[in-house]
Amino acid sequence: MARRRSGRSLVVPEAGRSLDQFKASVMQREGYKVNPAEPNNVKFEVAKSLGIPLSPGNNGQLKTEDAGKIGGQIGGAMVREMIRMAQQQLANRGNKP
Repeated sequence: MARRRSGRSLVVPEAGRSLDQFKASVMQREGYKVNPAEPNNVKFEVAKSLGIPLSPGNNGQLKTEDAGKIGGQIGGAMVREMIRMAQQQLANRGNKP
């Protein structure tokens, strides 16, 4: 079984601010209310829309499946947008002489 890393850290820590801005813009386009100053709080909006009880602080009662649903909504939207952006860049390259 794979061992989970304790805590989350970015491979390039300097990318954190840009990733947060990206998350905010993607989730706003998905229809969620996002405070650009606190984009990580969009998880509460996502949880609410899914009917999952999530509150600031300790969520020890939260099922792993429910946590995955919340993270999946956010991460999935971000990945779809990154793929769309990459496809657009590739298409634009093909149009250059």
